[in-house]
Amino acid sequence: MSSTRPHRIVFANEKGGTGKSTTAVHVAVALAYRGARVAAIDLDPRQRTLHRYFENRAETAQRRGITLPTARCEVFHGSTIEELDALFAELSDDVDFIIVDTPGRDDVFARHAAVEADTLVTPLNDSFVDFDLIGQVDAETFKVRRLSFYAELIWETRKKRALERRQEIDWVVVRNRTGHVEARNMIRIEKALGELSKRAGFRVASGLSERVIYRELFPSGLTLLDKGHLGELGTSHLVARQELRGLVQGLNLPAGAKRTLELEPA
Repeated sequence: MSSTRPHRIVFANEKGGTGKSTTAVHVAVALAYRGARVAAIDLDPRQRTLHRYFENRAETAQRRGITLPTARCEVFHGSTIEELDALFAELSDDVDFIIVDTPGRDDVFARHAAVEADTLVTPLNDSFVDFDLIGQVDAETFKVRRLSFYAELIWETRKKRALERRQEIDWVVVRNRTGHVEARNMIRIEKALGELSKRAGFRVASGLSERVIYRELFPSGLTLLDKGHLGELGTSHLVARQELRGLVQGLNLPAGAKRTLELEPA
């Protein structure tokens, strides 16, 4: 039994299509490769993307007769906050991290998970459509005009948590899919994020670029970390693994999970 509560990493964004589940899976597997004990909760019982990924991973390991570092993943089917807390308590036994993947919509359980997060990760595509989730910009200057509803919600949540528990939520906005963004637009978003981060109190980290490999890996449940089981990797895949290394390091996870990321299977 862990002497302290497992570190909770919650991936939350009320907009779909930002690579949230893909990022969550890769972070979970990266931690498992480091020797951390990882559990996961999928809060979307309809899509079940995170859970399906780990199901596929288990099937591949069994079919090939190999051992793959992984996480125990459960889908939350309950209807009350108390049931969700009970699932957190059940999974907390003898684990270091609990990863939570939330649905791409406003959801009472996603909000509760965010309140309970130690690290809150909000993946965004590099576009002002996604940026609008956390901040509104002037149409002419692209300067931030105000926080959006979601950013205000997280701001109030973090403030309440700090006052009531003397604990802070480390909020990290992750810039996903930057590879196909026009340069001028990328600079505008970077400046807007920098300005908004000072107001809303989040950090900005580089995430995962748009690559076909992520979609291709889903049926097997493999990740870019499973080098020995992927065959020969091209240059773009090696670059993607480097991006993942940077993302995990950028999350600044607690001691015991900050060793140099080993991307080779044991």
